[in-house]
Amino acid sequence: MDRRTMTVEEAAQMLGISRSSAYECVRRGELRALRLGRRLVVPRDALEELLASNQEVPTLPQVLPRTEPRC
Repeated sequence: MDRRTMTVEEAAQMLGISRSSAYECVRRGELRALRLGRRLVVPRDALEELLASNQEVPTLPQVLPRTEPRC
């Protein structure tokens, strides 16, 4: 029998993102997850919904390097 859920780490690996990015997506509600006791699990259909939604997941703002010389 196939598992119907996966760990956040497994979902991150399938999405090609870091573990911390996957937890951040769960925290922001971009990736649906279920809390079972102290564990978070991602339903397989939640991952499929995310990929099928064809939405661009917003990224965290990046800090741009300074262009002027430092004093």
